[in-house]
Amino acid sequence: QVQLVESGGGLVQPGGSLRLSCAASGFTLDYYVIGWFRQAPGKEREGVSCINDRHGQTNYADSVKGRFTISRDNAKNTGYLQMNSLKPEDTAVYYCNCYNNYPLVYDYWGQGTQVTVVS
Repeated sequence: QVQLVESGGGLVQPGGSLRLSCAASGFTLDYYVIGWFRQAPGKEREGVSCINDRHGQTNYADSVKGRFTISRDNAKNTGYLQMNSLKPEDTAVYYCNCYNNYPLVYDYWGQGTQVTVVS
């Protein structure tokens, strides 16, 4: 019943843009922090960005700051990651994460969507 589905990945040239979506079902996203992570081949999963559940406070990895923008639309139960000025180093599988810790810890992950940046 609980599910997160990422979409919007694909193949783009350097300098191009993509918008990733994270659609939640089986639970209400309002009270969750939304995070985006990525994992390149042979590397560990790393945090990209997150947005909190109340005031829209955001954080970004230094490698993407100024190029990526995280957002959410609670009415659509969906999170987003707008990615601009893409670089080959951004190539990875991107995962959505939804987390809260009240009244218990809830930590959900999607299956990932592939982003490939190549000339």
